Amino acid sequence: MSLISSSPDRRRWITLMIVCLAQLMIVLDVTIVNVALPSIQHELHFSQANLSWVVNAFLITFGSLLLLAGRLGDLAGRKRVFLAGLTVFTVASLLCGIAPSQGALIGARFLQGVGAAAQASVILAIIVTEFPEAAERARAMSAYVFVSVAGGSLGLLAGGVLTQTLSWHWVFFVNLPIGIATFLLANALIRSDSGLGLAHGVDWLGSLLVTVSLMSAI
Repeated sequence: MSLISSSPDRRRWITLMIVCLAQLMIVLDVTIVNVALPSIQHELHFSQANLSWVVNAFLITFGSLLLLAGRLGDLAGRKRVFLAGLTVFTVASLLCGIAPSQGALIGARFLQGVGAAAQASVILAIIVTEFPEAAERARAMSAYVFVSVAGGSLGLLAGGVLTQTLSWHWVFFVNLPIGIATFLLANALIRSDSGLGLAHGVDWLGSLLVTVSLMSAI
């Protein structure tokens, strides 16, 4: 720990690794679930129309809450919002994996989207803050983009393997070790920031209108 704290350059690259793990978890979840949909439909007796809500429930909350979560990161601190998002996402993944019914799974997917929005909304802000120089920032962003793209392909492969060898439940359980490890590393190693303070306030009416409009579009 003392070695890391005495080397700012090393610490920020470790921070990049941590936020990329979180991004990988989000991207994995999007693609890995698509592969498992037939198995989910068969076991929980989804109709074809209702099955789409396993995907849509996540997308609605994820896409709609990104702006609000980003503002909360500015006010309450990016690290706090990041850790809160990780916690919600990981717990929701457990709830998805043990879901006994259609309603329970869809509800847990809504919650997953909330957690994903909270962590995703501050990842880029953390990278930009940690890498103020243009050359290093470009390298860091390249790593972030690579993880985002490669994670999609990895999710397709992992989804097929887990569904065929174990069950569809494991496409959600796979998030648990990643989420727990990322939380512990982030809590210990990401630099804390106080944020602007909640006294600066949030435009709740504007946030509500933007969220509702995005939700409707999605």
